Amino acid sequence: MKVLANDGISKSGIKALEKGGFEVITTKVAQEQVANYINTNDISVILVRSATKVRQDIIDDCPGLKIIGRGGVGMDNIDVDYARSKGIHVINTPASSSESVAELVFAHLFSGVRFLHDSNRNMPLEGDTHFDGLKKAYSNGIELRGKTLGIIGFGRIGQAVAKIALGLGMKVIAVDKYVREAIIRVDFYNGQFINVDIKTEPLEGVFKHSDFITLHVPAQDGYVIGKEELEQLKDGVGIINCARGGVIDEVALLEALDSNKVLFAGLDVFEKEPTPEIQILMHPKISLTPHIGAATEEAQDRIGTELAMQIISLLKNE
Repeated sequence: MKVLANDGISKSGIKALEKGGFEVITTKVAQEQVANYINTNDISVILVRSATKVRQDIIDDCPGLKIIGRGGVGMDNIDVDYARSKGIHVINTPASSSESVAELVFAHLFSGVRFLHDSNRNMPLEGDTHFDGLKKAYSNGIELRGKTLGIIGFGRIGQAVAKIALGLGMKVIAVDKYVREAIIRVDFYNGQFINVDIKTEPLEGVFKHSDFITLHVPAQDGYVIGKEELEQLKDGVGIINCARGGVIDEVALLEALDSNKVLFAGLDVFEKEPTPEIQILMHPKISLTPHIGAATEEAQDRIGTELAMQIISLLKNE
């Protein structure tokens, strides 16, 4: 059987699939040509990340498709229910990228509290002529230790974020519609560890008490944080979104940044990917990355291997 990894797959994933008897194709096929390519080349499995969309039209046009796989957590680029109604397996890798996304959250947090995103723009331009001025401009940083981190969405990624926060000495509060409580294990050297029991709270409480907010929710019909919600937050809050574009109202966020209601933002995802608004890209209070939450070598190895194991398990008897 043939597998089309249209958005790429790790070498470990390819090796595992080939060992299981599959032919892996890593040719990048344009979105409008995906269905034709699948049919022409007798593809049984298509693997995607966030770039390629597998909608109803592709599902209808490709009767030989047996599995649609998403390397990562969110599957909003796949018509999951429709595919399953047609007897197609839809799989993803919810556990493989939690730590990599969590670490990116703190990359943005550290960048925001110490102005790294802005100083890295200005030091190459003015570091040799206005060093003292830049030093003064970036001298009122704040520490994360002792501050309260509000986590909206307390699944695997939210809990991985909590683990790092606790290790840094932060206070953690969380909200989730489905998770009432989680035991967060923080490991130390030589087998030592502590367990911290975190019970989720109402959203209003998270808004009221958090010094920083980070979102870990799937795509929504509306904003999780819009103008009304921003008004409920503490003055000088920092906001991080490494979840999905569209869960924060970017227009309201810009207004809050300009009024100093929000101290800084860190964005890995955007409402208008892959062409974010220029006002977002140019704002001096926003730390930016191009949707790379799961883009570590370790996470991609785990994702590729996990996808391979699921595919082999599902199709080995066919």
